Amino acid sequence: MLGSAMLALAAAFAVPAAAAEAINTTDGNIAIQGYDTVAYFTQSAPVKGNSLFEATWQGARWLFASDQHRALFVADPGRYAPRYGGFCAGAMSVGWRAPIDPEAWVIVEDRLYLAYSKNFVDEIAADADGGAARIARADANWERLGKVE
Repeated sequence: MLGSAMLALAAAFAVPAAAAEAINTTDGNIAIQGYDTVAYFTQSAPVKGNSLFEATWQGARWLFASDQHRALFVADPGRYAPRYGGFCAGAMSVGWRAPIDPEAWVIVEDRLYLAYSKNFVDEIAADADGGAARIARADANWERLGKVE
């Protein structure tokens, strides 16, 4: 019995961990310029986070405006984290990583997309397909560009 448990434990450690996503961070390793990613959903606005309410995910420091927002994120980071690690969704749709302006954002099908400028947000709104083709191109490029180097 003990031998099979040890074997199972050894097998668990032999499985390689999934590759982490690249996250758009500052020099202090703070994600998305310190903005609270949950606030985009709960307050429909960009809100600066506070280091008093911090969580680590995907190797980056995420800041939140409240303990409640931190708890929501920790419980389900995939729901609240911006697509493409917080890099510009518009740039990702043409195949490269670019920084963001936290004031340039859009939520499409319950996913947060950040952009370099509000022009991308306007373009998504103008797209007949609601941005679906741009997002599909960005998703394909993220497969190539989204891994930690």
